[in-house]
Amino acid sequence: MKTTYIKLSLAAVLLLGIYSCKKGEAVAADYETANATDSASFRVSDSVSSAATMKIKDKQFIKTADVNMEVKDVYDATVSIEKSVQDLGGFVTHSNLRSNIISEDTYNTSNEDAILVKKYQTENAMQVRVPTPKLGEFLTLINNKKLFLNFRSINAEDVTSSIKYAELEGRRIKKTGENITQLKNNKEKVKLDDDNMSEGNLQQLANLDVTDNLKYSTIDIYIKEPKYRIAEIAITNTKNIDNKYKFNFIYDAKNAFVEGFYLIQKIVVGLITIWPVLLIAAVIIYCIRRRKPIQKTNPPIS
Repeated sequence: MKTTYIKLSLAAVLLLGIYSCKKGEAVAADYETANATDSASFRVSDSVSSAATMKIKDKQFIKTADVNMEVKDVYDATVSIEKSVQDLGGFVTHSNLRSNIISEDTYNTSNEDAILVKKYQTENAMQVRVPTPKLGEFLTLINNKKLFLNFRSINAEDVTSSIKYAELEGRRIKKTGENITQLKNNKEKVKLDDDNMSEGNLQQLANLDVTDNLKYSTIDIYIKEPKYRIAEIAITNTKNIDNKYKFNFIYDAKNAFVEGFYLIQKIVVGLITIWPVLLIAAVIIYCIRRRKPIQKTNPPIS
């Protein structure tokens, strides 16, 4: 009985030790996961300049960015960027996807077939606009597509003073309009009123531009592939086709005979057409010969 109790006690100690080890491993795993998450969060937040997410009380900024980077596949990166812009509530204003041909060679593989080999490098110059509060998130998304970052510039222009000045200008224009209405009606009043309205329209347009630029940030993106690609395109062996139909002796000889016959006809018709000229020339030649004095030959002296 005592032996059985000892065995049960040892088994309980072993189970408790195993459970403690498992629990310790689980805690360690959770700690490592938490550290990894914190590190990832730090990397994400650290990858975006503070200029993209900067907020200062009583300050307003127009934010722009310029990104130049190399990607694995320009087309896939373009589609991904456009989708990210759409998901964030922005829009694409310009996208110029193109392939620059480095070399182009044709290799004949048979009498009928050939292969066109193109070496090219793909690039795209884009301009997108995203809501300003999401500029940092967008820059983080496109940063994940890069193989190599050539440069990235972020600009936050403080327009607080400009907005205040625009408000003062609006009040001045309004006051000027009220003063103009008090003048007597004449041609000068009409011109002053027209100039004041034109200035007011320009000021409203400037205010709309500033409001739009505050709401949406503009990002210029240039992406390209680090090395050229190769495209193999199956085409027809044009050289063999050209040689096949380049010359046909019987056909060309027959055409030459017919064209020669037509040439004779054209010459005859041309001579008939200028018969008056030929007739006048013949008369002139005849008259010249008639008027030419006949030289008498003297007999030889013996």
